[in-house]
This record gives sequence, structure tokens and C-alpha cells, in this order.
Amino acid sequence: MGKIADSSLAEEGEKNFLWAKNHMIALNTLSEKYVRSKPFKGVTVGVCLHVTKETSVLVDSLVKAGADVKLAAANPLSTQDDIAAYLAKEAEVWAWKGETAKEYDWCIKQVIAAKPQILIDDGADLHVAAMNA
Repeated sequence: MGKIADSSLAEEGEKNFLWAKNHMIALNTLSEKYVRSKPFKGVTVGVCLHVTKETSVLVDSLVKAGADVKLAAANPLSTQDDIAAYLAKEAEVWAWKGETAKEYDWCIKQVIAAKPQILIDDGADLHVAAMNA
């Protein structure tokens, strides 16, 4: 079970997700291609990215391709709490706007504790934590 600011924001997050999804044609095409074959079935993917509407489309695509996604925010200041709430319905999410440095480290450790086989990380914090685990 993850940790987010407010699960009641999921409906607003879904609206923002759908807006982004409608503007990300290339990713949607790939997602549709792999939804049936589920190439990530049985694979845990650790993700440390900005938790935004754009990232939500990537996370949704990974889940639809069979991945078990564990998500932490790469930047607590850019985290969209509604998107975190929406994604928490299909992935394990540890992210909320305004995390302290200590909370940020804790969230990344939760992703590492899930023993992901694949890491997606835009700032290398998840990779460094994995190497030091």
C-alpha cells in the first residue's frame, strides 16, 4: 500500500489523465499495441519521475502492458496530488506535493523494497538507492 495526500482527488486526476492521454498519440499507439500481449506481465517496474498528468499516461501504459508499477515522485514540488490519487488506483504510489527530504528518501526506499526488475528514473536517485540497498 502506498502513501498519497488525498485519495478523494482521484476523479479530478482522471480528468487530467484523460486530457494528457488525448495529446500523447505515440504513447497511446504503443500502449494499444502491447495491451494484449502484456510483455511486462510479472515484472515489477520501479518508477521515480515527476508525478504529473504526462507521467500518468506512461504509468497507465506500463500497467496495461502487465507491469506491477511502484511509483515515487522525482520532485515533490511538482507532484500533482490528483494524479497521484488517480494512479494509486492501479499502481502503488508514494508521492505527495511538499514531501520533506526525509519523506522523499522514505518514498524511494519503498519502491526499492518492492525489488523492481526495471527502473525508470529521471534524476538517478532511484538508481543510487538501488545500488546502496
